[in-house]
Amino acid sequence: MTYTPSGKHLIRGEWVGGDAQFSSDPVEGPSHRFASGTAQMVDRACVAAEDAFWTYANTSRADRAAFLDAIADEIEARADDITLIGTQESGLPTARLQGERGRTTGQLRLFADHIRDGAYLDRRHDAALPDRQPLPRPDLRMIQRPIGPVAVFGASNFPLAFSTAGGDTASALAAGCTVVVKGHPAHPGTGEIVAAAIDAAIRRCGMPAGTFSFIHGDTHEVGQALVRHPLIKAVGFTGSLGAGRALYDLCAARPEPIPFFGELGSVNPMFMLPQAMAARGAELAKGWAGSLTMGAGQFCTNPGIVVIRQDQAGEFADATLAALRETGAQVMLTQGIAAAYAKGADTIRDQPGVRDLLTQTCDDRRALPRLYMVTGDDWQANHALSEEVFGPLGLIVTAKDDDQMVALARSLAGQLTATLHMDAGDAELGRQLLPVLERKAGRILANGFPTGVEVADAMVHSGPWPASTNFGATSVGTLAIRRFLRPVCFQNIPAAIMPEDIAG
Repeated sequence: MTYTPSGKHLIRGEWVGGDAQFSSDPVEGPSHRFASGTAQMVDRACVAAEDAFWTYANTSRADRAAFLDAIADEIEARADDITLIGTQESGLPTARLQGERGRTTGQLRLFADHIRDGAYLDRRHDAALPDRQPLPRPDLRMIQRPIGPVAVFGASNFPLAFSTAGGDTASALAAGCTVVVKGHPAHPGTGEIVAAAIDAAIRRCGMPAGTFSFIHGDTHEVGQALVRHPLIKAVGFTGSLGAGRALYDLCAARPEPIPFFGELGSVNPMFMLPQAMAARGAELAKGWAGSLTMGAGQFCTNPGIVVIRQDQAGEFADATLAALRETGAQVMLTQGIAAAYAKGADTIRDQPGVRDLLTQTCDDRRALPRLYMVTGDDWQANHALSEEVFGPLGLIVTAKDDDQMVALARSLAGQLTATLHMDAGDAELGRQLLPVLERKAGRILANGFPTGVEVADAMVHSGPWPASTNFGATSVGTLAIRRFLRPVCFQNIPAAIMPEDIAG
């Protein structure tokens, strides 16, 4: 039987409706009505999360790991329905949704294994030295403890892996935090069915009902109420720079400021070094075109800018143009995103010094790739050229020589990724660029394309502002759990009342 959304919020284990509603806007299939979130609903969910935290934070690592595995099981049990409604709402192809579902359940199982291991607790013990002179030393034990209820915002471009049960939710639950999710209005049915899977896992594992709540939200007021709520202790967000900055400022302005872990904007520059270009320029151009247009360019790691030496730019641009012309129109996630892409692309095209190599327009919510070129001098003089355009837009920035290529790297704002395409003969230039890029990006690649983000222990998916609001954190990989923990030192605390994890 095909899943039909209830259109309700999940709060303290109950599905709750409301008078105010909004309609989904699917690419295909039926539209559904959903209850609009309110400040009152947010308050109920946050109070439920706080009530549940006292129990959930003190569950064993084994029990929380089993709970994470159960969520993965429940998602897989709804696989076909999730894929169907996800493709209808987002326009993403079936294979993409199936792969993203596997990534989502894989993240949950990865965090289950991670907390079973226990190394993330970073346990430290300084034994008492009662005979030390001139003063004795007390017994000191340190461990990481969960911070409290966490708010998570679903992302538009990843209906599964960065949304209801995505990395923010998985890492917060693994840490021992309760979670309130504001679903993204671009895919409310997908968010609801995944919330139902988490609810089923809560019941199956006997977790407190308020461990997880899900609020539909189609207004800014819902998100504002969530980040302002005094019981929320941290926020996880993936989205636009404008929305993220507004929420970040709200978190900082609270009577009790809280951390805002936002993953925002990035153009993910790629540096095409001379020897690599001479050896395989046409191949690199084709690879860039494929990465640029993957998923209609709707990836936070979309490589929007190429930096290349001026004397090699012409042939590279021709090869890229030929590859892009073979790319057909692609459906974008929402009408609003399609309109923003068209507006942003026109803004880039109309900047002084920009050469228009390919401008194509589409109707409705479809997009075609665009390609532009600008000199390094003009790019450095105009900050607007370095701003992210969410979609399949490429900008080639030409450098007069190797020194200007390094200068362009120095002028970059913070990025999620930066890439060096290089051969052995480019090592000297690579050695100059690497320490610069290390200060600019959270992940540096060689001879690859950044649109694949591996879920693994060593992955970093963040970077200096404006790529993210906290460069010491990551939203992908097991290190993500550290966002929702804080160190606590226990001094001379009797073993009988010590937290279970402190010793074992």
